[in-house]
Amino acid sequence: MEVALGLASLTLAKLLRFSGLVSSRDELKVKKMEEKALEVYDVIRSIRDPEKPNTLEELEVVTENCVEVQELGEDEYLIVIKFSPTVPHCSLATLIGLCLQVKLQRCLPFKHKGSCLSVCLSVCLSVCLSVRACVLG
Repeated sequence: MEVALGLASLTLAKLLRFSGLVSSRDELKVKKMEEKALEVYDVIRSIRDPEKPNTLEELEVVTENCVEVQELGEDEYLIVIKFSPTVPHCSLATLIGLCLQVKLQRCLPFKHKGSCLSVCLSVCLSVCLSVRACVLG
């Protein structure tokens, strides 16, 4: 499926470039953002679910398509992660969002702002320990 989406994306990009609707400069910018999104996905996919022994990738809580990166300025990016908890009424969605935020802060080499979740920094100790367990594996 991912291969098919990649081919479709490449075909669409070439079609737009040849039609003159998109310049090669715009195409390079889009490709750069797609590469950054894959870099973000590689960082977050190994996070463990707070309730299950599986990773968020294995449970399809996060997928490659749920990550979007937008350039804010030179070497500064906005990261949007639209994750889907395993059940709609998941009580641990906030904890998953916090795990995503902490993992990005620890692992990304470029300057970024995240919008997967806004979290108060004064969280209780049990949540901090849960985040540590999920992020560190």
